[in-house]
Amino acid sequence: MSYIRKRGGQILPCVAVFAAFHLYFFFFIQDGQTGLLLYLDLLILAPGLLWMAADCRKFWKTRKEIQGLLAQQEIICRVLEDFENRDVAEHDVQVMEQQVRRHFQENRDLQDYVAKWCHELKLPLASALLMNEKIQDPDLRRGMREQLEKMNRQLGSMLMGCRLQSPLVDIQIKKVRLWDCVKMSVRNNQFFLITHKFELAVKTGEEEVYTDPQWLVYILDQLIGNAVKYGRREPGWSGTAQRQEAPVLRIWAESQEEAVTLYVEDHGQGIREQDIGRIFEKGYTGNNYHNGKYKSTGMGLYMVSQIADRLGHQIAVESRYGEYSRFGVRFCTRL
Repeated sequence: MSYIRKRGGQILPCVAVFAAFHLYFFFFIQDGQTGLLLYLDLLILAPGLLWMAADCRKFWKTRKEIQGLLAQQEIICRVLEDFENRDVAEHDVQVMEQQVRRHFQENRDLQDYVAKWCHELKLPLASALLMNEKIQDPDLRRGMREQLEKMNRQLGSMLMGCRLQSPLVDIQIKKVRLWDCVKMSVRNNQFFLITHKFELAVKTGEEEVYTDPQWLVYILDQLIGNAVKYGRREPGWSGTAQRQEAPVLRIWAESQEEAVTLYVEDHGQGIREQDIGRIFEKGYTGNNYHNGKYKSTGMGLYMVSQIADRLGHQIAVESRYGEYSRFGVRFCTRL
């Protein structure tokens, strides 16, 4: 808002009165002395212009302060002393704070309910996994086991996602061996890796990084889960002979100066060029979802990016459609 727009409602009536007085003086006071009129104008205009200059200076100073406050996380009506309709703004802020507190508590209650529900459902799910071992038909047993394992993984993902959305998310950064986290994640996904006959190549030595091992295992679970989902080879042709290539999953670490990058690579579906810049967006599913071949919620990689950001890690992706996808997580080796 400019100064003229702010003070226009006060300046225009003064100008109108001033002009009307001069018109009256020239047309109706025939013997008026112009010198006295100019003297009167000087007495009126000089204080008026001084007041306007001081008010304009104050206005632009306030505008500068507001611009500075807009760049910060401050409630402006509580910082500025001379604030127009400050009582109204303060009332609105208090109402909004009450609404935010109420919604915050409702969100906390919902998160607690979901977390308890996940924990309670894990017990009958574990029982179902044990009962599944008694099924005599091997095909039925394997098919049922796969669906139960998917349910178990989705429950774990929901529980971790609920924890991530909590304002009291528990993150404990400490020095850990990458191999321990990779081994745990591979163990979590061993059923799917074995079922789909993945060739696994893991090359991680004694690299130590600063991270939260529980959250890192969750990141790796998501990346390995995507590799299982999209890394399967379709029957292809090599010369004149049709052959089935085994899906491959490679995990290795590379050390740089004061940093270590952990790579997870599959040689399968790959990511289209138009999708690769958006795969970490919330709810983005890309062309794989629209063609009906794969079912996706678009939340897995979004959660991975959010967790990596909170842990202070950098995650990047490189892919060539139809050939490979390679995810890299960069860690610091020093605090």
